[in-house]
Amino acid sequence: MLQTSAGHIRHQVEVVPYVSVTPTSCRGYLHKLGAKFHTWSKRWFVFDRETKTFVYYWDKSEKKPRGGAYFQVIEEVYLDHGNTSKSPNPLTTFIVKTRQRRYYLMAPSGEAARIWIDVIFTGAQGYTEYLE
Repeated sequence: MLQTSAGHIRHQVEVVPYVSVTPTSCRGYLHKLGAKFHTWSKRWFVFDRETKTFVYYWDKSEKKPRGGAYFQVIEEVYLDHGNTSKSPNPLTTFIVKTRQRRYYLMAPSGEAARIWIDVIFTGAQGYTEYLE
């Protein structure tokens, strides 16, 4: 077990090949439900504690961000228990709720989803606590 640096929860990060966690970031592919056409697209996501952003790119080259949010607008992160997204894999689907919109995201595994949720929740939570 290895502690994710973004939070206090322990995960077996070393056995989850889909997520790369460092003391300052979390990176990996997730499927995102498009806001306009409601189709699932594979995108490269980066949660960066230094820039305080959660952004996504077309691929892992990280050339130009396609979208995302700053920590301060993230309100909640949770599993999509009711399958509101009509996900093909509801057990690995989670929602990042911001002031502007909800990001419906599908991880490649349940453990990968839990790592992303914990990293985003604790990172964004830490940021809001720092502001107060």
